[in-house]
Amino acid sequence: MGESRKPRLADSLRGFLDSGLATAQTRLELLAVEVQEEKLRLTGLVLNVVLCALLLGFGLVFLALFLTVLFWEEHRLLALGLATAVFIGGGLLTASNAARELRRGSRLFAASLAELARDRAAIRRE
Repeated sequence: MGESRKPRLADSLRGFLDSGLATAQTRLELLAVEVQEEKLRLTGLVLNVVLCALLLGFGLVFLALFLTVLFWEEHRLLALGLATAVFIGGGLLTASNAARELRRGSRLFAASLAELARDRAAIRRE
């Protein structure tokens, strides 16, 4: 009778270990997917920001040159001063937005942490 229980206990432990490893593997795969998604999101974001900044920068420089040439005879200093104020104001606004984004932080691993919390709660109930 004692020998018949040992294989059952070993099979039960093996099943428990297999189940635990399968759960860990699933969670690690989820982590890998989240890292890949975050990498793709950040790459797209950086590309869009750089392209946007480049195009808007060129546009603003040409606008400032246009307005300066347009008002060259009467108000060239006013045109240059206003263009400078607009550029500095835009730079400060952009810096403020970037600082706010940095303070907000990333949501990397949020889904994995939520799944692990559900796993722990399910284990506590059993």
